[in-house]
Amino acid sequence: MDMHTVVVGTSGTTAEDVIAVARRHARVELSADALDALAEARAIVDALAAKPEPVYGVSTGFGALASRHIGQDLRGRLQRNIVRSHAAGMGPRVERDVVRALMFLRLKTVASGRTGVRPQVAQTMADVLNAGITPVVHEFGSLGCSGDLAPLSHCALTLMGEGDAEGPDGVVAPAGELLAAHGIEPVELREKEGLALLNGTDGMLGMLVMALADLHRLYTSADITAALSLEALLGTDKVLAPELHAIRPHPGQGVSADNMLRVLAGSGLTGHFQQDEAPRVQDAYSVRCAPQVAGAGRDTLAYARVVADRELASAVDNPVVLPDGRVESNGNFHGAPVAYVLDFLAIVAADLGSIAERRTDRLLDKNRSHGLPPFLADDAGVDSGLMIAQYTQAALVSEMKRLAAPASVDSIPSSAMQEDHVSMGWSAARKLRTAVDNLTRIIAVELYAATRAIELRSGLTPAPASRAAIDALRAAGVQGPGPDRFLAPDLAAADTFVREGRLVAAVEPVTGPLA
Repeated sequence: MDMHTVVVGTSGTTAEDVIAVARRHARVELSADALDALAEARAIVDALAAKPEPVYGVSTGFGALASRHIGQDLRGRLQRNIVRSHAAGMGPRVERDVVRALMFLRLKTVASGRTGVRPQVAQTMADVLNAGITPVVHEFGSLGCSGDLAPLSHCALTLMGEGDAEGPDGVVAPAGELLAAHGIEPVELREKEGLALLNGTDGMLGMLVMALADLHRLYTSADITAALSLEALLGTDKVLAPELHAIRPHPGQGVSADNMLRVLAGSGLTGHFQQDEAPRVQDAYSVRCAPQVAGAGRDTLAYARVVADRELASAVDNPVVLPDGRVESNGNFHGAPVAYVLDFLAIVAADLGSIAERRTDRLLDKNRSHGLPPFLADDAGVDSGLMIAQYTQAALVSEMKRLAAPASVDSIPSSAMQEDHVSMGWSAARKLRTAVDNLTRIIAVELYAATRAIELRSGLTPAPASRAAIDALRAAGVQGPGPDRFLAPDLAAADTFVREGRLVAAVEPVTGPLA
């Protein structure tokens, strides 16, 4: 539980704040300027609502039904109905951190003063987050345009005291009961408010922000495991020299090479090519080109962060209340900018997993491992060693390649062809989330294999950072070389070790902070 408070103002939010609210349950407060901006924008909407001329979202239907003018006596019902009808998700429940990110990011846009929502509605959104109430949101229902409609609708339904939600104790109950238990009054939606709560890229953006944080940790972890594999294979660290990467100055490549070089500092295993019957001139690509592949992924992450930061500073709604008082329809809810980078990240994650699996396979193959026992087995033939651990890793890589097929190139027209080009950004985010989980497991398998291989190199001393990684992994309950045993618990423990950032934490006291 995060004890600090995130203050939401009019100018957007940060990735750090999204993660604090989504994953650590930081408290949320609205700033004074946000409350003022909300009141000012609401006054504009109220004035428009009183006029006879139709205004989209205020006094009309929605989407393909926007041509109908709605009288004042039906407008509250209109706003309630859009929430109820759009809360049409199906499939498995979406994870708690995703839903909290989705709610917080919608509050961020509402607090901008560009949506026309009343201050009390925004305050209720904050109250629900602070109470630890999480709406039940389903896997399917968003086409990424007009934003994440069904997921956001399920969240808005909770604000109305309808539908189901999960309490802070993890138990699902009727939302009205949970609100009452925490002293929260359900909102009575007025003109534009139902639409404003549904119309944004908040779900896909929340998943992007969290994926970027997870992938940053995994890219650093992959630099460490690549270094361990290089060491276990008696490779050369000369290819990591800064002057080599300076002549091809992709920033991420230089960072990954530097990370690997620092992990390998002081190693007694690198550069032993002379031990082979046919001495090597060069290491295989999966070893020698590790910084180039990981670095290209790092540069893709950097671009994705730029897109995420722009979106975090945005107010995404339709229509919007402009600073000069105009209320204008727009297409800013379209998820293409976010969808593209979500797909890009799935591609680079798949490739990082692919090269890690190739290094693992090399460690297990006696014809390519430069003196290691087959499959790193204790008594090959009697023992199978890590043979099937590599199968598992290969299955994960194959799944990641399928997940790398872009969602954003698809578009299924909806709303009677009014919404005739959609982003599929939510789908891109969902598959990236699976890809990140799989990549964690792939890196864990490489870590498991590389540390065992290093320990099998008797008479050679690993780098101090490698020794620290091995010692921490063993202290976490992951066993070293020996006869065959039930392998799944070791792999699960290695996965947790990587997932919780403990691999990076183990080596940094030796290497200094890694990028």
